[in-house]
Amino acid sequence: MKSLRILYHCLAATLLCGGLTACNSSADEADATGVFEATEVLVSAESGGRILHLDLQEGDRVESDRVVGYIDTVQLALKREQLLASMDAVGHKKMDVAKQVAATRRQIEQAEREYARSRDLLHDRAGTQKQVDDAEAQVAVLRRQLEAQLSTMTSANLGVRDEQRSLELQVLQLDDQLQKCRIASPIRGTVLTKYAEAGEVTAAGRPLFKVADLEHIYLRAYVEAPQLTTLRLGQEVTVYADRGEADRTPYPGRVVWISGEAEFTPKTIQTRDERSNLVYAVKIAVDNSDGQIKLGMYGSVDFTKKTSK
Repeated sequence: MKSLRILYHCLAATLLCGGLTACNSSADEADATGVFEATEVLVSAESGGRILHLDLQEGDRVESDRVVGYIDTVQLALKREQLLASMDAVGHKKMDVAKQVAATRRQIEQAEREYARSRDLLHDRAGTQKQVDDAEAQVAVLRRQLEAQLSTMTSANLGVRDEQRSLELQVLQLDDQLQKCRIASPIRGTVLTKYAEAGEVTAAGRPLFKVADLEHIYLRAYVEAPQLTTLRLGQEVTVYADRGEADRTPYPGRVVWISGEAEFTPKTIQTRDERSNLVYAVKIAVDNSDGQIKLGMYGSVDFTKKTSK
């Protein structure tokens, strides 16, 4: 019996050493290791008020710009109606210039005919110069009167127009505020965290939920200085997600960012040269349409190979 226990412990130790050797071998073969991340967007309230509706839960997929909730808009809607009523009232103040000066124009036409008739009479020696002068003066008076009317009414209408424009701008501002009462995700992705619920009162700037695009993720890996000479933006590489030694599915990756500053090696990251203290961060875009790679999962990258998924 004692011999069997000794044999069992020996086999277990052999398997453990073999597993560790395989893991270390896998890590040593990789050009760099890192953690999978995604672009996360914190969606916050753009307006204050009671949340009337928020139709999403953690883990839900949301489409870009699709409305998922509303913040109370009653007071804004009432104020908008009040402004529209004011615009209508102001509109009635606008003067119909042509109609208002029509009588004066008719008087001018009549005075001009009288002036022409008096000149004809003077020419025929049937009238006097005084009659001509009086008729001419009457035309001048009426013309000045018309100019004064036009100036007054034009100024009044300009004031009405300015008042209307001011009200129109206020309506546009309210429309913008009403639009901001709509809650929508700016990107297509998955809800990671929900911070608010329907019925709660929120304020502008308060976080409502966090969403991330899990189909297009990236591996943040770290390389040593000598490796930088072999990297370039747009370079195609092979990425492996750490799902166990038996499952090393390759994913096509593309280098999209290379840090220009060195940093101390993160404690959770293993480099090819464990003595290296300074490393450079790189981002490698990975297509995760199948959803197999999870955020926070460790991964490795081979810069010398490229594959198609």
